Amino acid sequence: MGKYKSDFLQTLEERGFIHQISNPEKLDALCAAGPISAYIGYDATATSLHIGNLITVTMLHWMQETGHKPITLMGGGTSLVGDPSFKDEQRKLLGHEEIATNIAGIKKIFSRILKFGDGKTDALMVNNADWLLGLKYVDFLRDVGRHFSVNRMLSFDSVRLRLDREQSLSFLEFNYMIMQGYDFVELSQRHDCVLQMGGSDQWGNIINGVDLSHRMKGKQLFALTTPLLTTSSGQKMGKTENGAVWLNEELFSPYDFWQYFRNTEDADVNRFLKIFTRLPLSEIKKISNADINDAKKILATAATAVVHGQAAADQAQATAAATFEQGALDLSLPTVEISKTELNSGIGLLSAIVKAGLAASNGEARRHIKSGAARVNDIQITDERATISEGDQLPEGVIKLSLGKKRHVLLRAK
Repeated sequence: MGKYKSDFLQTLEERGFIHQISNPEKLDALCAAGPISAYIGYDATATSLHIGNLITVTMLHWMQETGHKPITLMGGGTSLVGDPSFKDEQRKLLGHEEIATNIAGIKKIFSRILKFGDGKTDALMVNNADWLLGLKYVDFLRDVGRHFSVNRMLSFDSVRLRLDREQSLSFLEFNYMIMQGYDFVELSQRHDCVLQMGGSDQWGNIINGVDLSHRMKGKQLFALTTPLLTTSSGQKMGKTENGAVWLNEELFSPYDFWQYFRNTEDADVNRFLKIFTRLPLSEIKKISNADINDAKKILATAATAVVHGQAAADQAQATAAATFEQGALDLSLPTVEISKTELNSGIGLLSAIVKAGLAASNGEARRHIKSGAARVNDIQITDERATISEGDQLPEGVIKLSLGKKRHVLLRAK
């Protein structure tokens, strides 16, 4: 017998998604009684979501799979302010055009993971700019702001940690919590939404919405958060040497995405199979008890298929096999174009490594070269003054640039 009666909460529990729930017994009974609507909010601060967002989007997937209606809320209004939660300083303020561009990029990921439409359990995408941008400030303060206690808002970890460090928290950012709480009330009225989900760092903001609904409308709403994932060694999930693991292929290729999961620490494989793949738990148990390297390959392919599709996942796996297991040159490796003029005159190895995205700076590239990690066409290079020229091109018309055994990029002249 499971901990929960509803398929939705039981699925989240079994796969490791639940951190906190407000009033879990009532929410469980509501989910078991019939379809509910729930939402997660995403501010449009970049043109892509990242792997941390994949955890919450996956919760919406399982919600839809178990017969409920997911809502993706785009923060067209809140992105103009910026969420101050656990940030050391105020976010860069974005304009309307930049936010619109970011939302367009983010939509691509949702459409791959959720089914949108007009059906009872089809996903719905809404934008809080629809109600936030038309608010009259004084009316908003009277109708909504009066329900918020500044004393209580100052007690939230996301705010208190910022103030404890004596770092400024602007009045603009302070209003973010009120706006997010109001979003929940609006979605409850417009779409009968009863549940907001998010990462554990959003608990205070979500509870604000639950309390606001009770005070303004006398309606019971619910909160559910998922753990903020770290690896078994304590590293924050989703960071690489060169930045975030993005979900859009223009920013982070399917091959690099596959490699990211292939390099999962042994102790995390079972947990990540449950969170990042659609594989049944019975199958995951068998995989986790098998060879750990085989399990990592299955994890990498299944997780890549979720975000980029099965064809891209299979191609990434085939590329990795050709490159690492067979020692062949696979032309589907990530490719960076450089000008023929630059190649003819010779490009410094340091610059080439940075241009290829294998290091963030010349200093970082220099450290890799000194440690013996750099290779050109599989030949180790230890001289930081080395250059790459047209004479280094392979018969296929590319130059293979590598750092270590698992990071490879092809340079192609144009």
